[in-house]
Order: sequence, then C-alpha cells, then structure tokens
Amino acid sequence: MRSRFFRILLTFSNPIRPPILWATTPRLRNTTPLKSMTIPFFSALFGTSTPSSKNTMTSYPDQRTPEEWRAVLSPEQFRILREKGTERPSTGLYDKHAPSAGTYGCAGCGAALYEARHKFASGCGWPAYFDSVPGAVVRHEDRSLGMARTEIVCANCGGHLGHVFKGEGYDTPTDERHCVNSVSLTFREEGEGAAGAGDGKEAGAEGKGESKV
Repeated sequence: MRSRFFRILLTFSNPIRPPILWATTPRLRNTTPLKSMTIPFFSALFGTSTPSSKNTMTSYPDQRTPEEWRAVLSPEQFRILREKGTERPSTGLYDKHAPSAGTYGCAGCGAALYEARHKFASGCGWPAYFDSVPGAVVRHEDRSLGMARTEIVCANCGGHLGHVFKGEGYDTPTDERHCVNSVSLTFREEGEGAAGAGDGKEAGAEGKGESKV
C-alpha cells in the first residue's frame, strides 16, 4: 500500500508536459498568373512581322524613307513591301500566272527578281519560284510567328517578298519554293523596258487590283 502511494506521488510531482503540436502552414508559392502565351494562328499569317535588325533601310542601295515609299506605293503595297504583310492565299494576280517568257520585278523599285522560267505550279496559293535572278534576293531569318522561317527581300530596296522553303519534295532543280506575294511583284513581257525606281505604284497596280486582302 505504501509503495503504491509513493508511486502515485512521484507521478504527480514530475508531470510530463504533453508535446506541443505546431500547426504548420505550407508556404504558398508565388501564384501570380502567367501571362497568356500568344499562339500563332492561321490569321496571323496575314498580319505584319517584326522587321529584322539586319533588314534596315541603310542595308540596301535604294534607301528611301517610309514617307518617300508611301508617296509611290499604294496602301496595300506599303503594308506588304515595307511592313512585311501577307496577302491572302489564292487571291493574287500572279498565283496562277504562267507566262512562257518575261521577268517578274519588285513592285517597289522595279529591280528584276525572277524569270518566267523560274515559276512553277506549287498549289500553295501564292506565286512560287524555284530560283531567282542571281543576286536579286536577300534572305533573312524570321522568327516573328514563333517559328524559324527564311524571309526573302529585294536586294535593291529591301522590300518584303515572302519566304523561301526548302526540301518540300517539288520536282524542281533546286527543291526550293520562293513563296512570294503578288502585291510585291510586277511582270514585264520579254522585250519590255524595266520599271524605273520610284515607279512602284504604277508597277504594282495590277498586282493590287486582284489581291483581296
């Protein structure tokens, strides 16, 4: 009996403090919403691209200012040639144009770009050429739509023509397709004089007339 009494007394004289349970709250991460990503869509193809740092006015022999270009180009020509726009597929004058001879020139400055023999039927909805006049076209990397493409511009004035694609399997000597806007072009029959620099509005007028963008 005495031993039991001492055990009880010992228990109450040395109480065991119950463990403290700390309520831990997990640290919240930064939950700031992510900015929505712009997904390139088909309609974006008909807008404008951000100009390449290499494709500047001072890079080409014809160094007219935007104001000078506006004075000689129609609004649609300016949008495509100077602001890198794109006409809608299957609307351009030269999409199904198939002459036996002649030269396609820049609608801005009149420089010769493609021979009639370079053109082929690609079915893509834009004029297609497998080659160009030597030295007439300059290529630039274009990442404007979240993808790597190769832009082609007039080597004389820097006017935007379109893009070039390679390895698509067309039965052509180069396996390349220069996909060009009709609005960027003018056509001269064999033996016709070249359009002079500064005659862009007149040179590209027929291209504008059939391009319903």
